[in-house]
Order: sequence, then structure tokens, then C-alpha cells
Amino acid sequence: MPISNHDVEHVARLARLGLSEKEKEKLTRELNAILTYAEKIQSLDTHDVPPTSHPILLKNIFREDMVKPFRDTSKIIANGPQVQANTFVVPKILD
Repeated sequence: MPISNHDVEHVARLARLGLSEKEKEKLTRELNAILTYAEKIQSLDTHDVPPTSHPILLKNIFREDMVKPFRDTSKIIANGPQVQANTFVVPKILD
């Protein structure tokens, strides 16, 4: 079922979009092209195709966590906007 200009106007009104006539015509053509493509995809025989969540296999590419000692906190503390007693000062949010 093709999308009409009236359908585009209705959705635009629901979304509170102000579209010009040119934009409405363009969206009508684009949405109809999308629906036509979706119909082509639906016509494919996918009976023997197993469902997949991703087209390629994924694996974790992160390195393993390694604990390393870090004693020079002055470099970290130097980045803070307010520092007191070797700690960051942050605004109080709870009483």
C-alpha cells in the first residue's frame, strides 16, 4: 500500500513538523521507495537461513585487566579543579 501525501501530512502533524510542499513530496517518494524495497526483501525465501544477531562473529577485543601499582597521584590530582588534602573537592549533593 503506497504512502500518500495525506499520510505524510498526518504524520508530520502528529510529530509537530512544519513541512513545505516540496518536503512532503520528497518524503512521500522516499517512504514509498523504502516500502518497495521492504517488499522485495519480504519476497526472499529465507526458510533455510538461520537467524543471526550479527552478520559476522564478534569477540571481545579488549585486553585483560592487569593491576599495576601507581604511586604518583600528584599527576592525577593536578587535573582537578579543586584539591584538598590530596583529594578532589566536589560539591555537596546530600545533607
